[in-house]
Amino acid sequence: MSAMTERLDGMIDRYNELSELMMSPEVLADNRRMAKLGKEQAAMTQAVETYQEYKKVVQGIEDATALMEEHDPEVKEMAKMELDELQPRKQELLDRLEILLIPKDPADQNNAIMEIRGAAGGDEGNIFAGDLYRMYSKYAESKGWKMEVLEAQESEAGGFTRIAFMVKGAEVYGHLKFESGSHRVQRVPKTETQGRVHTSTATVLVDPEIEEDEIDINPNDLEIDTMRASGAGGQHVNKTDSAVRITHIPTGITVKCQDGRSQHANRETALTQIRSKVYSEMKRREEEERHAERKSKLGTGDRSEKIRTYNYPQNRVTDHRIGLTLQQLDRIMEGKLDDIIVALLEQDQQDKLAGNA
Repeated sequence: MSAMTERLDGMIDRYNELSELMMSPEVLADNRRMAKLGKEQAAMTQAVETYQEYKKVVQGIEDATALMEEHDPEVKEMAKMELDELQPRKQELLDRLEILLIPKDPADQNNAIMEIRGAAGGDEGNIFAGDLYRMYSKYAESKGWKMEVLEAQESEAGGFTRIAFMVKGAEVYGHLKFESGSHRVQRVPKTETQGRVHTSTATVLVDPEIEEDEIDINPNDLEIDTMRASGAGGQHVNKTDSAVRITHIPTGITVKCQDGRSQHANRETALTQIRSKVYSEMKRREEEERHAERKSKLGTGDRSEKIRTYNYPQNRVTDHRIGLTLQQLDRIMEGKLDDIIVALLEQDQQDKLAGNA
């Protein structure tokens, strides 16, 4: 407990220091620094508040234990009742602190950039990509998060061949990061005349939004090309070199944006996406080196990893990583994702406590 106490005391010192910094004139005048410090403080608020409550409970136990030495039977009885209540609470708070002190990905606090693509199944895969986009939109709405489409390539049959969007709010990436992977749907397509169930897939990729000061990308490592936008978009996009493609040479990651109404807008959107993708790739490589012999039960977030099946005939959703099956497909497609998200977060905590993540 001494190591935990030392760490928590240091956290309280930093928390108080942040409060003072955010009241200083120079920070109040710098919105970007204020936001960064506020995010750092928010990340430790739960642990600080829990620790403060823990210290009050420990003090209460000490006081009640002292009262047990009194000769007055009524005082002793009251002290015993106090101890019976406080001792289990002390253990609850200790267990909670153990979880709150699990090392967190700093990016968990960030907004998320999501990308959904229709994969196997042709038109049906694209239609399912649209269904997933609607599901995440509903979930974001229920959380009070905001969504902004960055790039969309609609499919003629419905849905999307690809859609990229930003989800903005508190701890968005921390909640959505385990959605990365291949999502499989089993249902009868509208075009199926024999009533046969088909299996199709759509892939989801979730990256944290990364600000310029959160990652060091050498400008010389970026290859930026401009070109004519392709596809729908009207006369404007067809007559100007408004589309922008950015390639990060060391990783080979490429992003192309053409939906904005200007080259500048597309460039900014592409830079936002490339930062996030490069950050995720660097993090993936670091984790592979660190955990070469073991992987988290929740997987790596690789597009090819089949993480979940949506079975329409049986109104069933199964998350294969944690063996969770719910007969609530209709609710889940309406954005009621909390049961799945919470189960994934709890599994991640258990993995980290066990040293498997």
